[in-house]
Amino acid sequence: MNKIILADNQAIFRAGTAKILAIEDDFRIIAQCGDPGRLFQVMESFHGSTLIFASSLKIDTLQVMARVRSIGSRAVIIAENHESIQPFLADGVNGAVHRSVSGPSLIDCMRRVIHGERGVIANGCMGTIHEDDPVGARVRDRLTPKEMKIVALIIQGCKNKEIAMRLITTEQVVKNYLRSIYDKTGVSDRLELALFTIHHRMLAEAAIAAGDMLMQAN
Repeated sequence: MNKIILADNQAIFRAGTAKILAIEDDFRIIAQCGDPGRLFQVMESFHGSTLIFASSLKIDTLQVMARVRSIGSRAVIIAENHESIQPFLADGVNGAVHRSVSGPSLIDCMRRVIHGERGVIANGCMGTIHEDDPVGARVRDRLTPKEMKIVALIIQGCKNKEIAMRLITTEQVVKNYLRSIYDKTGVSDRLELALFTIHHRMLAEAAIAAGDMLMQAN
C-alpha cells in the first residue's frame, strides 16, 4: 500500500485531489493538512510516505525536501497554473504537476515517483500555460464579474457565509449566484465547480485575477 500525505491550503482542491487518488486501490491517503506547521508534524509521524504538497502553502521547498529525504520519503509539488515548475525541480522535488493536471496524469506522476523516478513531470504539464482553452474562454466570458469573484472564493474553500461577508451581501444572494454559475459551467456542486475551473486555464486565470482584486479591495 502506497501511503500518501496531501498538503494544500485550498480545501476544495484538496478534497478533489483526495477523491482522485482514493479511487486507486494501492493508494491510501493517511493524512491531509492545510498549513505548513501541521505538515511537518505529519511528516514526522509517517516516515516513508509520499508527500504531495501545493506551492500555495508558501513554504521553503529546499527545507521541505531536506526533511523529505531525512525520513526516506518522496515529494510531488502542485504548482499554480501560472508558475514555472523548473525552480521546484531544481530544488529537488521528485515530481511536479500544475493544478490543471488531469486525474490520469496525476496518478501516473505519483506512481512514477513512488517507483523511484526523479524529476517526473506530469503529462501535459509543460504545455499547460500555453495551450488553447476554448471551453475555459467561453465560460469565462459568460460569467459576470460578481460571479467570477464567487468562483475565486469557492476555489479558496470559502463557505457561503464567508462569501457573503466578503462580498457584503446575503447568503441567499450567494446561493442565487451559485445556481447561475452552475448553469453556465454545467456542474452540479462546489467541488465540481472548483475542479472545472482549475482544469480550464483561461477560466482559472480569470478567477485568480478576481481573487487578487478582492484581496486588494480588503
